[in-house]
Amino acid sequence: MARVLLFLRRHRLFAAAFALGAVLRLITMLGYGPAMWFNDSYEYVSVALHPRPHPIRPDGYGFWLLALKPFHSFTLVVFTQHLMGLATAVLIYALLRRKFGLPKWGATLAAAPVLFDAYQIQLEQLVMSDSMFTLLVVAAITLVLWHRRMSWKVGVVVGLLLALTWLTRSIGAPILALVVVYLLVKRVGWKPIVAVVVTCSLPILTYMGWFASSMGKFAMTNSDGLILYMRTAIFADCDRMNIDKYQEVELLLLCINDPVDQRKEYAQWYLWGQGGAGAGTGEVLHRWGAGKKFTEITNEAASAFATRAILSQPGDYLRVVARDFFRAFHWDRPRFPDEATYNMYEFRPYYDLDAAGRPKRLPTWPSFQGRTDTDAFAYEQGPPETRIVSPWADIMSGYQQVFYLRGIVLGGIMLVGLYGIAVRWRTLGGPVVLPWLGAFGLLLAPAATAEFDYRYVLPAVPLACVAAAITLSRVSWRRARPAGASESESTTVPA
Repeated sequence: MARVLLFLRRHRLFAAAFALGAVLRLITMLGYGPAMWFNDSYEYVSVALHPRPHPIRPDGYGFWLLALKPFHSFTLVVFTQHLMGLATAVLIYALLRRKFGLPKWGATLAAAPVLFDAYQIQLEQLVMSDSMFTLLVVAAITLVLWHRRMSWKVGVVVGLLLALTWLTRSIGAPILALVVVYLLVKRVGWKPIVAVVVTCSLPILTYMGWFASSMGKFAMTNSDGLILYMRTAIFADCDRMNIDKYQEVELLLLCINDPVDQRKEYAQWYLWGQGGAGAGTGEVLHRWGAGKKFTEITNEAASAFATRAILSQPGDYLRVVARDFFRAFHWDRPRFPDEATYNMYEFRPYYDLDAAGRPKRLPTWPSFQGRTDTDAFAYEQGPPETRIVSPWADIMSGYQQVFYLRGIVLGGIMLVGLYGIAVRWRTLGGPVVLPWLGAFGLLLAPAATAEFDYRYVLPAVPLACVAAAITLSRVSWRRARPAGASESESTTVPA
């Protein structure tokens, strides 16, 4: 106990910040229990109830819900996610203090967005995979940066973390490639690199084999082509794509009849839109038949269509990618992609009411062997709807209006990290390049392959903060370095 108290005294600033972050999460759980819900949440719950390869997204987070299912508690689910958020902050602080010599206030400041950003806390309260994904990415990159000379045993752990990252969200695949390239550039030796690749590959190949046994295709999902189709649907012009109407009928089925200037401003409509009277374009994918949207045939046709659209209209593609990429750096948070999605990220101090004046229940969409609301009830073994409780809900709703990382501030943090890469160009950016490229990739990938969404920004923030903090620690250290000291000397400091 004495050692714990001594540790807390030595790191009192971070301990205070950590405690405040924990209190904010406790208030959130009191105000919005047992959990908050997003459209994707119900599919994760369905996988936990009926384990199977999901056609749209990997099952990593669904397996986490499955592991917690015996407790029948969404409160426990979001509690573990809040612990993941706090653990992410601890990793950032420990890495910057121990390995890069940042002062205690500087390392605490770098961890502050994870601890205090209201949207980060709200995301942890949602039944969603993002908090797990963020922790896994930060843990993998922390471990790589922590070991100047990596052993194969460390490589095994990094590989397992990257496999879990990939199984949680498909964007984990580029993170693996980034880490491997970084290790090659740093010449850590072949043993740790082989250990990373092999250890990551085994769980992924096993999952893909399971997917193939169920879906008939050796892959992670049946949705990558459809999601890219969604990205291109807002600008794709079939008259410019040279589609052979006799040989490429499957591509013609994906053509949208509306003129480009009359299409929806957000791409998600062209994958998830349900259409209806006069909607027209929302029904394009339903031309393939009811229940056949996420099949191998549809996915491959959509991939071919999207590839043709990008090659035929590269300027239009780059325009929409750039537009969505820079949405992450706005001062405020415009209501995008639509009002309903925007509101799912908000702490609201009141209930949405139905026509009879009663709080709205969970949606009754059909799911695998059930319905979304009954699935949630079966998992919880009780009412799963969010219960909004005053004054805790009011506190967090007011807090969210002020305390979050503005997009323009994130842009500044990214520029600091980019400067750190530029000044260390002789060593290809040094240790700054790994977290910075990770942050950049996490921001760019949704814009390039799907569409901007605010929740996609948050996993990039910790990596951007780490890159900026390493930059500033290196700059400060170099300025204070005695004459004749070697730049290769370690900046590691005692805890």
